[in-house]
Amino acid sequence: MAEAVYFLCFLTSAAVATLLFRAYFRSRQRVVLWSGIGFVGLCANNLLLVLDLVVVPHIDLSLARLLAAVAGMTVMTAGLLLDSD
Repeated sequence: MAEAVYFLCFLTSAAVATLLFRAYFRSRQRVVLWSGIGFVGLCANNLLLVLDLVVVPHIDLSLARLLAAVAGMTVMTAGLLLDSD
């Protein structure tokens, strides 16, 4: 059951990233682009979670997961700060 939740979290973050990129191409607002890139990092985090806990549980991918999450949140935060008026 937990594996399904992990995979659904991955699909949700991928869908949000896709919707944000589509919104950026319509509106050309940079904060939406930064958010889309940030969600790509969160999507990578969720994909690495599925790989770590379901596909290859004997390999520890926790550092890669953490780096992907930190990168995604850093991009989102930097975009919010840089584009605030």
